[in-house]
Amino acid sequence: MLFNSLIFTIFLPIVFTIYWLTPSKFRNYFLLLASYYFYYSYNPWFLFLLIGTSSLDFYLAKLISVSNNNYKKKLLLIFSLVSNIGVLFIFKYFVFCYNTTVTTFNLPYSILNNIIIPAGLSFYTFQSISYTIDVYRGKYKPDDTLSDFLLYVSFFPHMVAGPIVRYNDLMPQFKITTYFKNINWQQFATLVIWGYFKKLVIADNLNLIVTPVFNDVTAFTGIELLLAGFLFVIQVYCDFSGYSDIATGIAKLFNINLSLNWRRPLLSKSLHEFWKRNHISITTWFRDYLYIGLGGNRVKYNRWLLNIFLVFVISGFWHGANITFIIWGTMHGLFYIIEILLMKKFPNVKVPAFLGRLYLLLFHTISLIAFRAIDVMDLRFIYKRIFSFNSDYFSLKTLLNYQDRLYFLMIFLMIVILFFKEINEEYAIINKHKTAYSILKPMAFISFIVLIFILGNFSANTFIYFQF
Repeated sequence: MLFNSLIFTIFLPIVFTIYWLTPSKFRNYFLLLASYYFYYSYNPWFLFLLIGTSSLDFYLAKLISVSNNNYKKKLLLIFSLVSNIGVLFIFKYFVFCYNTTVTTFNLPYSILNNIIIPAGLSFYTFQSISYTIDVYRGKYKPDDTLSDFLLYVSFFPHMVAGPIVRYNDLMPQFKITTYFKNINWQQFATLVIWGYFKKLVIADNLNLIVTPVFNDVTAFTGIELLLAGFLFVIQVYCDFSGYSDIATGIAKLFNINLSLNWRRPLLSKSLHEFWKRNHISITTWFRDYLYIGLGGNRVKYNRWLLNIFLVFVISGFWHGANITFIIWGTMHGLFYIIEILLMKKFPNVKVPAFLGRLYLLLFHTISLIAFRAIDVMDLRFIYKRIFSFNSDYFSLKTLLNYQDRLYFLMIFLMIVILFFKEINEEYAIINKHKTAYSILKPMAFISFIVLIFILGNFSANTFIYFQF
């Protein structure tokens, strides 16, 4: 079930109504059933996988907590990690590894087709893994009921594509009684409207330009490929942050506050700043459970740099079984380390904000082309064409033939609206003037609603990060 599908417009009001009519002591049970039905609608069989993996982690955490034997605790933790990562490997990486081995060694076996990946597999397994690790570290005791833990893992707004919520942020909210009158309707409305605007109006319309380019890269010039890369930067940001906004807004209907996942990353002035603002929940997860596990910065300087590099490469591979994702992670790891070395060598040099933002957008565009390219051959061709200035390099003829001029003008205006809102949030340009803000804010969101119905793409396109 997609947030942008017709069935969800029926599902949500029904769940909301029944939830608030249900006695408070039974609400979590109902919310768990609703969340399971939400996930069941994707693929019924994968619901058993979700229940099985999360139940296993619940009981393993219990055993870790009551054991006084450190060796046994470590074995239980390893069993949790192996079972979760094993499921990830089977569904996301087995076909890739198998086909790579067959091709590399020219083995007499057939090539396998990709298998269906359970929606949100990486997100809910990472959330479950973090719980087991934190119990092992003694951060908190697993004194919850099985149903509460299952709800913590499967709460439907955030389960499929995040944000990845930590136990101590979400679980306490399920254990307190809240009231209908406490619903923050303004936050619900603004988050959901803005989220749908980014998804339906910007991301899904950009997809009609970006996808044809990356499906046939040889037909386009260098500037067209570079422009498509930039448009994909906007698309993936609006698609994923749009999902997070909608999820966070919907959670408000149940008086649940989800963690902040995006903080205007496209306004960053460096890669370091970008990763403090972009996909915050997954970035902090890799920091707390992989980077620190590798030793963090408590090791020698060169090993510290290696730890940083490994985290980026592994996080790239986390996105999918394709060499292009590893290339994307490698690029970010290298440039992140280069920034560290430059800041160490020139500690007093301050790059102008405009140049910093230009650098970030350019690097993000070039690197995200690797993220979007279908395979390494396409990626090699794209980079070759972008960095070799042929006579027709600046021609936009092929790209402009895909849509009429009015369509490109509409896309341009929507991107302008996106950046204007982001800049206003960053610097509180209008917010400083209370009277103007109180008038302009409702007018803006009414305009967003109108634009959604006029320009929105209602084809129920899946969210990009569902594949991860």
